[in-house]
Amino acid sequence: MIRSRLPGESSVTDILRFAQDDNEDNELRGISMDIYHIWCDLKTGVLDTDFTDAANEFLGNLKQSGGLATYRITRRKLGLGIAGLGEFHIQLEFLSLGELDEVFQQVSSRSDPVESFHHAVNSKVVNVQFSLYRDFPDEHRRTGEEKF
Repeated sequence: MIRSRLPGESSVTDILRFAQDDNEDNELRGISMDIYHIWCDLKTGVLDTDFTDAANEFLGNLKQSGGLATYRITRRKLGLGIAGLGEFHIQLEFLSLGELDEVFQQVSSRSDPVESFHHAVNSKVVNVQFSLYRDFPDEHRRTGEEKF
């Protein structure tokens, strides 16, 4: 999990929490995941840290409630990136499409508390694009028997 921080703002507590998050994420390495990608830009006047604070709160809540295995928030660096994709890239990782669907049902209920978290993020962004990828090759994939 990536949290936005300004230089010098880290505390010992933050570093320990970061290490704990990294250990949780390390436990998931090597496990095939379905990865939901979100790209977006910020609305004019929205501070980058206001957006990442709201996104971390929203996604942290989804992770705690189950279904969402882990997430990352990244930002385009040095202006490098594919034209049309937003400056911010969020990756939500799920162990299965079933867990992704459960989280989508929770968010699409449009009821609190998740609706307030969702609104706090969505109200800050424009030019949103989505995609869904999976780790490849699939764990169940066999080779040598393909016909094409």
